[in-house]
Amino acid sequence: MLKGKTAVITGGTRGIGKAIAYKLAENGANMAIIATTASQKAILTIEELEKLGSRVRLYICDVKNADQVVSVSEEIIADFGKIDILVNNAGITRDNILPSLSAMEIDDVIDVNLKGTIFVTKSFIRQFVRQRSGSIINISSVVGLMGNKGQTNYAASKAGIIGFTKAVAREYGKKNIRCNAVAPGFISTDMTDKLSDEQADEIKKQIPMGTLGRPQDVAELVLFLASDCASYITGEVIKVDGGLYV
Repeated sequence: MLKGKTAVITGGTRGIGKAIAYKLAENGANMAIIATTASQKAILTIEELEKLGSRVRLYICDVKNADQVVSVSEEIIADFGKIDILVNNAGITRDNILPSLSAMEIDDVIDVNLKGTIFVTKSFIRQFVRQRSGSIINISSVVGLMGNKGQTNYAASKAGIIGFTKAVAREYGKKNIRCNAVAPGFISTDMTDKLSDEQADEIKKQIPMGTLGRPQDVAELVLFLASDCASYITGEVIKVDGGLYV
């Protein structure tokens, strides 16, 4: 489905990002994976992806650092020649009730989640314009649509991604560049593993389908949006949440 195409994925060595990387590689895409550190887990992920037959490279970059983003984007374009798909997945949480949120907890989440998405998209957009093609997929969250207690900073960052997605879709649609957002609900990752059994059960009660999602559920939607099957879809926010926000 993606044979001969190249994808850039931020935060692509664990959780949802790793599932997306596997799904795109399984469907023939070459891969530039951006991570904050060259950890042993990150290196193992790259080795596993290479076994699927794709060309894969790991790039180290702090997405909230604009200069680093420009540098690594230039390196990726030089290495791969063209970029067809960009998945802005890198994200963090710093949960706390609003009065207790520190300035650092607010800044960190906004800087990585929202500004990181903007910086990375900005750094590749001229390449997409030159090609007159490209699919940008931003990983937002259902929390950006409905809010959540203890996550005002996170909700604000993810809501910002939705606004950014729609603006990019309008700005570059005539250049044959599509930009969509995926809004996962509660997905089984390292973040949800920290929940107690009681917390997990309470969350499941709120979900019509009665269970947490899998990273693969998000990856399947990203594959669709990255492919030509979604060639007339842009500016959309699609939830993967088991009906949590109906």
